[in-house]
Amino acid sequence: MNANRRTILRAAAAAPLLAAFPLSFSAHAAPMKIGMIGAGRVGGTIGELWVKAGHDVMFSARDVAEVKEFVAKQNLKARVGTPKEAAAFGDVIMTAVPYAALPSIGKDNAAELRGKVVIDASNPIQNRDGDMAVPAREKGTGVASAEFLPGTRLVRAFNCVGWNSMRTEAHRAGDKLAIPVAADDQAALQTALGLIRDAGFEPVVVGGLARAREFDVGTPIFGKAVTARELRSILGLSG
Repeated sequence: MNANRRTILRAAAAAPLLAAFPLSFSAHAAPMKIGMIGAGRVGGTIGELWVKAGHDVMFSARDVAEVKEFVAKQNLKARVGTPKEAAAFGDVIMTAVPYAALPSIGKDNAAELRGKVVIDASNPIQNRDGDMAVPAREKGTGVASAEFLPGTRLVRAFNCVGWNSMRTEAHRAGDKLAIPVAADDQAALQTALGLIRDAGFEPVVVGGLARAREFDVGTPIFGKAVTARELRSILGLSG
């Protein structure tokens, strides 16, 4: 069994827990068209939550057959396509792929992605992505991802909290699980904030893309499932 298939099947195993969450009402006036580039643990989990919130979602990955299997097992009313088709379909795009794939995604889909809100959840990890991960970490992922995805309205989100925590804690009662967010484009940021709430979490705005490095891999907050108050305290944010 290859790595992509294992990822799809792990996401499929999340179905009983995700199905237990009530359908949430979208924070947006109308359902949004969302193209998911990457349908593994993070992309599959968040994409499913957006489907349940009433958004029109297209899942994609290199192996379209495995994505079709995932959508069928989850019994999702969602579309399936190639990454290029998802990039063309969505008014909003989410990238949740190994970081080494990000440069080719930006290059191969430049026309389809231009001017769109792109929520990037990918993380540079050297032992998986190779040497390209080193300068990306040094620059900060918000800055690096913007270089790989030129012409997009980039937002960094969903990269910091573990996929399993997002799977089990979405729409929980009481204080919601916090998702740190960074963006330079204020309109894109507002779109992302609504989508984070639709998925069942509480967004915490850290700042512009340069400050996304504050919740990159290796930072004190990375991998922690905390409330918004706890996240602000760790990062020294007011409010």
